[in-house]
Amino acid sequence: MPELPDVETYLACLRPRIVGRTLEKARILSPFLLRTFDPPIESAEGRPVAAVSRLGKRIVLELDPDLFLVIHLMIAGRFQWRDDPAAKPPGRITLATFAFPTGLLILTEAGTKKRASLHLLRGREALAAHHQPGLDLLTCGAAALAEALRRENHTLKRALTDPRLIDGVGNAYADEILHAAGLSPVRLTRALTDEEIARLHAAARRTLEHWRDTLIARFSKRFPGPGDITAFRPEFAAHGRFGQPCPACSAPIQRIIHAENETNYCPRCQTGGKVLADRSLSRLLNEDWPRTLEELEQGPASR
Repeated sequence: MPELPDVETYLACLRPRIVGRTLEKARILSPFLLRTFDPPIESAEGRPVAAVSRLGKRIVLELDPDLFLVIHLMIAGRFQWRDDPAAKPPGRITLATFAFPTGLLILTEAGTKKRASLHLLRGREALAAHHQPGLDLLTCGAAALAEALRRENHTLKRALTDPRLIDGVGNAYADEILHAAGLSPVRLTRALTDEEIARLHAAARRTLEHWRDTLIARFSKRFPGPGDITAFRPEFAAHGRFGQPCPACSAPIQRIIHAENETNYCPRCQTGGKVLADRSLSRLLNEDWPRTLEELEQGPASR
């Protein structure tokens, strides 16, 4: 799922292409995409784009006057851009197209599960109703983060990916933030000290700003294409790097798999040398499951 740095990258790429330009034609190709019926999608046509902004992980196209196209990409939704407004969009993955004088914005979604959504809203009050109360880690203070985390007692990984608490962060950047902070993904939020929350706050801002700025610079001259907006980047420290050496200490990155999500962490930098139990695999291996980094490195013969 595109997270805060990815969404900010899309915004930076969209603004010079569509702000101030008229949305000439909106075509909805998937019956599952549009979640509102009033106002009708045709009412968006012929209106100039006044602004492009972010609402959590959602992308908002503000149409003058007082209409808002709110797009949630979910897991597999992506944008493509063609400089030719009459360009042919790609096959069955296309959910919608938006034609401007400057080109064609294409909304796609790979896979069979169609989860991306589009809402057309009238007025800022309707737009505000779509805003979830999560904190923006780029603007909030450490005290506000502490209050949000201690409101309920969850693991840090769950808290960072809960949109009611934190705005715009998902599986990938939660792993990167926790690695940068040197904190275990299963540490409980109410057990955090003030120093640990301050460390988490600083690591979150540093990580998100770094990746936002890196990706915006990377796509300053071209629009992101298929595969460019991804949850797996070779430069990541932890996420998606199971078995590879930690860039800070060289210990092999470990993982916990739960449902469709994978948590990656460094057992030396984040858990004091402890290898966290994976619910399914640790049960299967039982006594052969390594409990510490030393057991992991020595192999089954040592257990």
